[in-house]
Amino acid sequence: MRLLTAAVTTMALTFGATVATAAPVEIKFSHVVAENTPKGQMANKFAELVAERLPGQVEVKVFPSSQLFGDNKVLEAMLLGDVQMAAPSLSKFQKYTKSLQLFDLPFLFRDMAAVERFQSSAEGQEMLKALESKGLVGLGYLHNGMKQLSASTPLRVPADANGKKFRIMTSDVLHAQFEAVDAVPLKKPFSEVFTLLQTKAIDGQENTWSNIYSKKFFEVQPYITESNHGVLDYMVVTSAEFWSDLDADLRSEVKKALDEAIAYGNSIAAEKASSDKQAIIDSKRSEVVEITDAEREQWVAAMKPVWNQFADEIGADLIKAAEAANQ
Repeated sequence: MRLLTAAVTTMALTFGATVATAAPVEIKFSHVVAENTPKGQMANKFAELVAERLPGQVEVKVFPSSQLFGDNKVLEAMLLGDVQMAAPSLSKFQKYTKSLQLFDLPFLFRDMAAVERFQSSAEGQEMLKALESKGLVGLGYLHNGMKQLSASTPLRVPADANGKKFRIMTSDVLHAQFEAVDAVPLKKPFSEVFTLLQTKAIDGQENTWSNIYSKKFFEVQPYITESNHGVLDYMVVTSAEFWSDLDADLRSEVKKALDEAIAYGNSIAAEKASSDKQAIIDSKRSEVVEITDAEREQWVAAMKPVWNQFADEIGADLIKAAEAANQ
C-alpha cells in the first residue's frame, strides 16, 4: 500500500511539475518593414502587452524586416504553422480572395478618414472574413497611410510616367494602374526596392511617407510627387487552425491586446505621415512635388477606368460602399 501511495504521489508531483513548467504558447509575428514604422511599432507594442498580461502563458516574438519571410511567402508559411501572425499589405491577399483588391483601386479614398469609415462599416468588417475559406482569419486593419509616387524625374501629369519602370507589389490592380498611364509595372519584393532604385534598375515606386523615409528611398529618388493616389494598409492575420486551437480565455486576451496595439499603430501612422514627410523635405535629398488640382484631375481621369476593369471581381456594390465613405 505504501508503495502504491508513493507511486501515486510521485506521479502527481511529476504531473504538477509538468503543468507548472509547460512552455508558453509561442506567437511568431513576421513582418517586412523596419521597427520604427507604424507596423513595426504596433507589433512590438502587441508583444509588450501580451508579456504584461499573459506572462508564462503566451509569448510573442517579433521578426521585422523580412527576417523570417517576405510578404509573398508568409501566408503559405502561416498555413504550414511556421509563423502564427503577420500583417501583409492588403494587396498580398489577391490569390486568396478578389474582394480585397478594392483597397488597391486608385483614387478611391479621398483620405485616411474615409478609409477608416469604410473599414469600420459593416461592409469593411465583413471583408475581414473573406479569407476564412482559405484557412486564414483576419483580425484587424492596420494603417500605414496614403501612397505617394517617387521617380527619377518629376511626375506632374500622367504623361510624365510614360515608359518609366515602377516597382509594384504583387497586385493585378496596381499593374493595371500603372499601365493606365503607359508606365511599366514590375512586381518586386519590398526588401529589394532600395537596391533597385539605387542601381537605377527601376525608375520609381509608390509608397507612404513612413516607408519612403524609414527605408531611405528618398535618398535614391530625387522627386516625390504628393499624389495621395491610393492607400497602403495591412490586415493582421493568423491561421484559422492556430486561432481555434488557442484556449478561449487566452484567445480573448490576445485579441484585446492586439486591438489596443492596432489602435496604437494607427495613431503612429497618422503622426508619421506628417513628420516623415517633413523630415524628407528637411533632408533636401529629395524634392516633394506638389501638384495642382487640375494636374491631379488628369491622374484621376487616367486611372479611374481601372475601377470598372475590376468591378466584377471585387463587386460593384462594394466599390460603391467604399466610395460613399468619402462623404
